[in-house]
Amino acid sequence: MKLPTTQEVIDLSGKTAIVTGGAMGIGLGIVRRLAQAGAKVVIADLDKKAGDSAVKEVLAGGGQAVFFQTNVANEKDIKKLVVFVVKKYEGIDILVNNAGIYPMVPMAQMDSTTFEKILSVNLKSVFFSTKAVSQAMIKKGTGGKIINITSIDALHPSSVGLAAYDASKHGLWGFTKNTALELAPYNISVNAIAPGGIATPGTGTGKPTSPAMKAILKQFLAKIPMRRMGDPDDIGKVALFLASDLSSYMTGTQIVVDGGVLLT
Repeated sequence: MKLPTTQEVIDLSGKTAIVTGGAMGIGLGIVRRLAQAGAKVVIADLDKKAGDSAVKEVLAGGGQAVFFQTNVANEKDIKKLVVFVVKKYEGIDILVNNAGIYPMVPMAQMDSTTFEKILSVNLKSVFFSTKAVSQAMIKKGTGGKIINITSIDALHPSSVGLAAYDASKHGLWGFTKNTALELAPYNISVNAIAPGGIATPGTGTGKPTSPAMKAILKQFLAKIPMRRMGDPDDIGKVALFLASDLSSYMTGTQIVVDGGVLLT
């Protein structure tokens, strides 16, 4: 038996991928790697300006990408997204559920509207997209890869003020494992990536921040054995691993990418 080359194993040519929240930060890091590996990437995001900019970047690098404005917490928007992608590319091979929010509000000060919004964006949206996309994958009959971006907070709390966020990420980890069981007979794998501290616009890194945020980041950085924040590409490379045949015998798994912070 002749083994495929490493390049053949990671080649995503002919594959179509959806990345939610793919216009910036971790999502854009994932978009870059999938496109570089040959996938046709659909960036599903609310921010049209950032989405258009991401598409231009991918195209300039020789990749393929389009933007589809999407509110992931709205099931109708997700259904429109899936119809668009299936019509344009005749199927979906990879789904990356990356979109998420993390307002820092202590539980005692949080109102129900904020709590429900966090759960809607971080957890309910994944139900909407996984259901719609997996149905399209099953209909196509060639399997697929679903990758959920959880967090180290799915395993251990990182800061006071993230109770609702932590609830959503624990829920997403449970959802990942159960849907992995349900979809395995259709050759659809469902895995998760749990990032630690990643330098993105959302974390306030790379630009002036409030004294309070600077203090939080300094305290968090001191806990990281590798003594640095992660880069979106650190997550992008792991997403490529899970989206490719390198992970052909994996499902229901969560990969921690945190510079070793959970060791402390």
